[in-house]
Amino acid sequence: MSNTQTIVTPEGGGTFGGGPGGFGDTLRALPAWARWSGIAAIGVFVLAVVQEISGTSLLTSEGTSSAMVRWAVPIFLAGLGGLFAERAGVVNIGLEGMMILGTWFGAWGALQFGSPWWGLAAGLVGGALGGLLHAIATVSFGVDQIVSGVAINILAPGLTRYLSERVFGEMEGGSVSQSPRVTSVGKFDIPGVSDLLGSIRDWNVFFVSDVAGLLRGFVTGISLFTLIALLLVPLSAFVLMRTKFGLRVRICGENPTAGESLGVQVFRHKYIAVIISGAFAGLAGAYIVLELAGLYRGGQTVGRGFIGLAALIFGNWRALGILAGSLLFSYPFGLALIDFDATGSGVATRGLLLVIAIALFATAVYLWRGDRRHEPPQLDAAELDTPTGSYMRMLTMLGGQGKSLTLLAFGLGVGALVWYLATERAAAWLPNTMPYVLVLLVLIFAAQRLRPPKAAGKPFRRGDH
Repeated sequence: MSNTQTIVTPEGGGTFGGGPGGFGDTLRALPAWARWSGIAAIGVFVLAVVQEISGTSLLTSEGTSSAMVRWAVPIFLAGLGGLFAERAGVVNIGLEGMMILGTWFGAWGALQFGSPWWGLAAGLVGGALGGLLHAIATVSFGVDQIVSGVAINILAPGLTRYLSERVFGEMEGGSVSQSPRVTSVGKFDIPGVSDLLGSIRDWNVFFVSDVAGLLRGFVTGISLFTLIALLLVPLSAFVLMRTKFGLRVRICGENPTAGESLGVQVFRHKYIAVIISGAFAGLAGAYIVLELAGLYRGGQTVGRGFIGLAALIFGNWRALGILAGSLLFSYPFGLALIDFDATGSGVATRGLLLVIAIALFATAVYLWRGDRRHEPPQLDAAELDTPTGSYMRMLTMLGGQGKSLTLLAFGLGVGALVWYLATERAAAWLPNTMPYVLVLLVLIFAAQRLRPPKAAGKPFRRGDH
């Protein structure tokens, strides 16, 4: 009988390998930046190995990482929006609709005032208005938060189409479904760093040049808006975790009744957090228009708001985790953009199947060595009745003994490996499905690491006890 035990931390974590000192505890003891940097380095090493095996040069190219960053920005902005709302206890699945509002208002602002910066401001306001509507419905009137979010997702496309017909349809180059073209806020290279990384990349040294190539995509041709968006990640983490306002927002999402008894204005903080949530989603929409597309077009968000929610779950309701998840989710999109559009081969994207197989085999070994039980965090009956609790209910159904999950990880790894060996190029639909598959794998294999706000999705009324 194994002496291995699971140690559940306050953050819902555990350890493999029996007791303190296991690899899980060692990893969690590192600062967040060191932990994520180490994981990223391991990931790049795997990509470099797979690149050598697959005979491609795109897996660690600067073009791939540059495209990855561009695709990641609207996803992590939407995820940060979801973070503020859920930390305040409000589930916001209306992020997609708020992002749609941001696309229209972003284009309108840029065209109306002749500057992309006004477009950013207008997109922020448009998304914030969607957040205000969600707050009024859910916080003041107690409308079911899922119903309200769905309603916003339905309302936004219809409203923007009506506005496009009235506004863009009368402009040269505009129509009921799109706006005239708009300009970007501009791009720049980081002086010296870009050239240095380019030189290291040209050394063609295994792993070292791969790291340099990927990093060069982060410092070459950067949009000013991208830089601003990236700075919002540590700013959001600081506000939520290090300020009185953030503490009060988190109280609203964990135990609003206790917060009210301590004098916290629960309704006010919920309103502010949900409006901030909408503003972030609006910025994400404006980014799509100004930096990715160069014009407003109906349906151009293509579900990025929902992927942002997936990044929120993947990142365990933390800002840095959302950024990491967004970059991970965007990597297949960026690779496919170069692989399919530029070369039309799909050979490099096929290598992702081997990467997935390696990751699943590593997970299987990790679980086998730990021989631990993967049980979801225990929630009481009231918590299971919330939308957030549904995540945990799913884990209850998917979870089980560590051995079962070990076999599942190994079986999925074998399937991915067979798929890789049986094909010469990846299917075009593969990158679009990978974010959701990754989230599902996280839900299955990292159940104890997930720690959603306890009161997210629960209606609150003043004086509730």
